[in-house]
Amino acid sequence: MTTLSAAVGRTLAACGIRHAFGVVGGGNILATAALTASGVRYTAARHEGGAMAMADAYYRATGEVAVCTTTHGPGLANTATPLAEAVKNRSGVVLLCGDAPLAGPRPHDIDQSAFAASLGVPVVRLSDPATARREIAGAVRTARARQCPVAVFIPGDLAGAAVPADEPETAAAESAAESAAETGTALDAAADPFAPAYPAAAGPAGAAPPQDLARAVAALAGARRPLLLAGLGAWRSGAGKILLELGDRLGALYATTVMASGLFHDSPWSLGVCGGFADPAAAALAGEADVIVAFGARLDTFTLHGGRILDPAATVVQVDLTAGPTAGRVDVHVRGDAAVVAAQLLDALAAPASPPPVWRTGATARALPAGWAARPYEDASAGGRIDPRTLTSALAPLLPARRTVVLDGGHFIGWPAMYWRIPDPAGLVFTGAAFQSIGLGLAGAVGAAVGRSDRTVVAAVGDGGALMGLSELDTLIRSGRPALVVVYDDAAYGFEEHMYAPQGADPATMTFADTDFAGVARALGAAAATVRTVDDLDAVRSWRDRGSPGTLLLDCKVVPGVVAPYLADLIAPRTAG
Repeated sequence: MTTLSAAVGRTLAACGIRHAFGVVGGGNILATAALTASGVRYTAARHEGGAMAMADAYYRATGEVAVCTTTHGPGLANTATPLAEAVKNRSGVVLLCGDAPLAGPRPHDIDQSAFAASLGVPVVRLSDPATARREIAGAVRTARARQCPVAVFIPGDLAGAAVPADEPETAAAESAAESAAETGTALDAAADPFAPAYPAAAGPAGAAPPQDLARAVAALAGARRPLLLAGLGAWRSGAGKILLELGDRLGALYATTVMASGLFHDSPWSLGVCGGFADPAAAALAGEADVIVAFGARLDTFTLHGGRILDPAATVVQVDLTAGPTAGRVDVHVRGDAAVVAAQLLDALAAPASPPPVWRTGATARALPAGWAARPYEDASAGGRIDPRTLTSALAPLLPARRTVVLDGGHFIGWPAMYWRIPDPAGLVFTGAAFQSIGLGLAGAVGAAVGRSDRTVVAAVGDGGALMGLSELDTLIRSGRPALVVVYDDAAYGFEEHMYAPQGADPATMTFADTDFAGVARALGAAAATVRTVDDLDAVRSWRDRGSPGTLLLDCKVVPGVVAPYLADLIAPRTAG
């Protein structure tokens, strides 16, 4: 006899799931056993929130759907913050949990479907063993095609129920694959119950409607200083190459959002990141653009740096799968897939009516930005603490060439973003950015490390986020994967201190005594070093000379008074008045 729990695990494996992260309990332990017995690799997290962040990071680093599995009730509730982050980042994850019995809730149960719905997560609550395999395969299909988390709940009184043997797991998986092949990336809204949350493109196979395309062509036809801005959606659609061709046709410069860092790094016409982390010279050039076409970018306030980046007179065209503009700054919205629409624009602009723009010539004459590393600053290292700029720039040449950079949230994020090169968008896992949270970085490092064993994880975290997610440092160490953890320890919630202390906030609520992160890391089995000067970075050289075995944690005691430029810009208008 095949039980429902066993069928769930086997079907997920048959659908191509290769890795699961979780914390087991009564509601999911038998389904997890079926997963591992079916060949799915499993990483045991220390906290359910960590497991969810791992699955999210795995998807971001690999593009493959992973499973996060928890027990019912508190197990699910513990995933709230990273689950919201995964929703907002559009990460494909199947969240497999136990649930209240169909017969009625127990005293300790909660309304899990309402919980998931409040975060924007579609739910499959298994209620009939005869249809469970197809429902699970559909959940995986939705997670892949819609790029979203999907929750699968196993009611407590069905976990051990017999599943009919007339539809094996492989048949359900093949059915799901055939359905996906027939409908393409954008599933048929009538057949997919989750379509309203993630609308498909209006045109066939992601093409732009003719009227939208015509408006974009008209805007570009008269452009003298065009800028092509690529976001994560452009990367996920595979638009990099076609955007470079389109830029050459237009004589455009290129930029990316933070999440798409590295997409154009080989182009001599790239300005790098657009937004708060942008080099001032790059930001100045971006501010001269008369037409900006954003592909797969939501144009949030950080990308636009609070409206400071773009010329108010510039025309902004947004190409995205959303039904309408996601920012008030958009003049022309084109609904469609980034790669498909870029190809449409390339065809439509094959014979320009006017001479090609000469913006590239002017940019070359002024010299394209050399980046933050070329900008001088006065080293503020003092009192046994290192300037974070000095630390980060000195670390840059010591980092493994093949790397995945994992960032937690916090004030410190400005330094790695300014000084560390990102190889490609899959080489950056920026946890917490979409939901404005901290504490997910160490868990994210685990997901990235096991997902991309061909790259070494370099995780940058603040002291606040490190302590909030400290349990998953143990998981990272247990994984045995090479990982460099850089803790920017200013003994404070630095963002809040710099932003709100000038407004009268009590410093005692934001500052702490120093934490011995190196000592904690050694106690958990990692190598560690306390960094107060550049000479202390010899520990990285030694670790690399030994083949980068396991986890090395750097407890970096940074000067608290050095404010990252992106935050200084945010503070300036608040304190000026």
